[in-house]
Amino acid sequence: MGTWTADELDRVGRAEELQVSSVRTDGSLRPYVTIWVVRVGDDVYVRSAYGPENGWFRRALSSGRGRVRAGGVEKDVTFEQVGSEAGGEIDAAYHAKYDRYGPAIVGSVTGSGADLTTIRLTPRA
Repeated sequence: MGTWTADELDRVGRAEELQVSSVRTDGSLRPYVTIWVVRVGDDVYVRSAYGPENGWFRRALSSGRGRVRAGGVEKDVTFEQVGSEAGGEIDAAYHAKYDRYGPAIVGSVTGSGADLTTIRLTPRA
């Protein structure tokens, strides 16, 4: 597995939104879906606002790999479901970045159960 450069972490972490696409079984990319993204330390995370049954989330976990675009960065990545590993820190990052949108919206990706839909994006080497 690869790693994010400091510049990539800064640019993706500052981006308002990220576009994510999973890889189909034939190797082609699915259409991109626009979602929120947060950086915690040297890691980049996304969550499904509509729970674990959301289509993009299920496809990402099923394929395990895809491509993301944010902040002028475009990378092939692996998708790793992380559970509650860094749940509190990830919640705090979402609140710090997106609370201006209101508690109902931010609440869709934070709090109880949100850790079930947390994916770490790791660059592929």
